[in-house]
Amino acid sequence: MDDLDRALIAQLQADARQSLSVLSRKLGLARSTVQSRLERLEASGAIAGYTVRLGEAAQRPAIRASVLLAIEPRNQAAILSRLRAMPEIERAFTTSGRFDLLLQVAAETTPALDALLDAIGCMPGVRSSESLIHLTTRIDRKT
Repeated sequence: MDDLDRALIAQLQADARQSLSVLSRKLGLARSTVQSRLERLEASGAIAGYTVRLGEAAQRPAIRASVLLAIEPRNQAAILSRLRAMPEIERAFTTSGRFDLLLQVAAETTPALDALLDAIGCMPGVRSSESLIHLTTRIDRKT
């Protein structure tokens, strides 16, 4: 990936709906060059896809939390399988340190979040959990 590819990606990150003509004009390249670079970036996996990012007004109201799990190592596959079946689990990360997994979860109400946290904590192989409720977003670099 060269500087032109990075510039093209930066333009798409700012507005992925830009036409090839607009992109080529902004980058000072021929339309066919922009198209071939896009195809190459997509084929290589550098661009994995295009998506819509919802603003606060369109998102379902949710209470979000981060859940730290310490688990029995031999149970990780079974735990991840159960977590995948729970639509409230938005993301799951493996971690280093005293916790093995970090979950990003969302629920529509506090009772629903409480029930979700109980269900996660009761899974066979979960040794301990710690939950951190998200309050106010102070920095969001994804917008």
